Amino acid sequence: MYKEILTEEFNQLRQDIVDAYYKKGMFASGEFERQAEVIVDDFSAKIIGVRYTEQLEYGRNPSSRFPPRDAIEQWIKDKGVFASAIEEIGISSLAFLIQRKIATLGYDRKEHGGVDLINEIVTPERIQSIIDKCTGAALTEFVSSLNLKKFFEV
Repeated sequence: MYKEILTEEFNQLRQDIVDAYYKKGMFASGEFERQAEVIVDDFSAKIIGVRYTEQLEYGRNPSSRFPPRDAIEQWIKDKGVFASAIEEIGISSLAFLIQRKIATLGYDRKEHGGVDLINEIVTPERIQSIIDKCTGAALTEFVSSLNLKKFFEV
């Protein structure tokens, strides 16, 4: 019974997160939606997704580390809006410039579609609602499994 509740609730969470992703204009390649997966066992559930979800949620602070070049090049191709820059300097050089900018200045999600992609969907209230549904199901299952006659037989 828990598994059915968790499956339904977490599939809805996943869909709501994907919907918010599109609404905020974050779409590039579609990998975010394709890789978002709900995993449920008897008593737990989780949503796993792309490795860059944290950057979509919080942005990226400046650091001495460059983001991965192949990911930036793929993003450039997926977005398809840099045709003139690619013609002028090439995709590899453009990717390097973007990498350098992100490494030195960071990446602020507030300027690119907002923040709280996950946090606006996965709220404490929503998690409590899921817990309440599972708790109610557990109580119902427990009570229905009791055989009260046995307690009163002598």
